[in-house]
Amino acid sequence: MPHIAAADAPKFQLHQAEFTGLAAPSRGAAETAAWRVRIAPGSGPGVPHRLTREEILVALTGRATARIGDAEHDFAAGDAIVVPPFTDFSLSNTGGEPFEAIAILPAGARAMLADGSLFTPPWAA
Repeated sequence: MPHIAAADAPKFQLHQAEFTGLAAPSRGAAETAAWRVRIAPGSGPGVPHRLTREEILVALTGRATARIGDAEHDFAAGDAIVVPPFTDFSLSNTGGEPFEAIAILPAGARAMLADGSLFTPPWAA
């Protein structure tokens, strides 16, 4: 399935974020998953997690704070961040407008929570 229409892309809600699944193995991609993330204004930090592979995010609109390891980075439209594998990561949007980004992750990557549990994000599956 080389074309995923926006109207057909699955949406997932988690805390104050919405994830729109774009390319993923379940939607015909063999090597890479990509999704759109939208974080509501005024949201606190997302759930800290790690990924088993490198993740890249490209900001489209708004501003957010990306916490990668022990460092915080202001993240605004047009910016990109690279999250190394097995590094604590979270995003927050303390501003007054929605933050949106495209995220890219190799197929098969998994997320790890603080308790060590692993899962494949459904928007990347």
